[in-house]
Amino acid sequence: MAPVQQHARFPPAQVARGAELAAIGDCSVCHTNQSGQSYAGGRAIPTPFGSIHSTNISPDPETGIGRWSLAAFQRAMRDGIDRNGRHLYPVLPYPHFTRASDDDIGAMYAFLMTRVPIHAARVPNELPFPIDQRVVLTGWNLLYLRPGPWRPDSDHDAVWNRGNYLVEAIGHCGACHTPHNVLGAEEAGRSLAGGDAENWYAPPLQTASPAAHPWTQQALASYLRTGFAADHGAAAGPMTAVTDQLAKVPEADVSAMAIYLASLMPQSAAPQSARAVEARSADPAARAMFDGACGGCHGADAPMSRDGAPSLALSTAVNAPTPRGAIQIILHGIPWRETRPAPYMPSFAAVLTDAQVAQVAGYLRAAFSSKPAWSDVAAEVAKARGAS
Repeated sequence: MAPVQQHARFPPAQVARGAELAAIGDCSVCHTNQSGQSYAGGRAIPTPFGSIHSTNISPDPETGIGRWSLAAFQRAMRDGIDRNGRHLYPVLPYPHFTRASDDDIGAMYAFLMTRVPIHAARVPNELPFPIDQRVVLTGWNLLYLRPGPWRPDSDHDAVWNRGNYLVEAIGHCGACHTPHNVLGAEEAGRSLAGGDAENWYAPPLQTASPAAHPWTQQALASYLRTGFAADHGAAAGPMTAVTDQLAKVPEADVSAMAIYLASLMPQSAAPQSARAVEARSADPAARAMFDGACGGCHGADAPMSRDGAPSLALSTAVNAPTPRGAIQIILHGIPWRETRPAPYMPSFAAVLTDAQVAQVAGYLRAAFSSKPAWSDVAAEVAKARGAS
């Protein structure tokens, strides 16, 4: 059966709104392969159980969703079951999308069905038995999927509720920022309490936030749209792509998300000094390593510091309960983005040994945070290097 010409089926306004929702939902981030083919799938998404490869959601009739009806698309988004009745792994965040409205799912469908069809066969997942048997997801859904529409909170206004909906449903922030149990489900009662995203630390987005300076609505809105916020720092790792997507979203939607998240955050904190407390580090070798690798940008007299860049004392990664974020940033840096002004940091993975990375990370904690020293730095460096 030949594919239907899709463009004429959908009003331009619906397609445009679908594009905005797809950006909030990071659809292209997960469904774009290494060749840069948008929505063609094939990207390997690491999980504690192995790698799961995203599917082709372009409107190709053979390998994508070109023959999917809206009803089939809704079932995948809400129930995690594809057109052929196969269970989908919850790396597709259907436990969040299940709360999305009919109109919004319809708009995302309209947007995807008007993309360029790309013929790209499914890449097999890399999962051990029995997790590679999709029938196990029947039990997983019985235990953890809570279908049902999102409901507004009458104690809050329309803007707060809009932000709640976008964060909890379309944006599925909890998929990364909530702890997961041994079966990979978000832990009940710990929403946005901090989690893991592709081997990066995803900090809490509520009262447990380790931020050294309180997050305000204005700071969150700036961070979400640009990947940077004064008094906090720059997005890194998977969050970099999230902020790239949110830069395409109407400011009102991002502002609503920021208002909602700010209402969950601590309203005050004991501010960290904006200056490094370098006397706390008793290891001269670590100090020398930091000066050599990092001091050119992050030292007290470095041009970047003089130009008003946030001190590392304000970094969430440096103040976090785990060294994972700081280690990943040292190893992988922050990529250069040609199309927009944004923070940049080179990768040191090929320059520093594991021992040296651990030394620098330990120094950062000692010199720029009043929190206790990390106890698992060497093990986390080895784990991060092995996952790269």
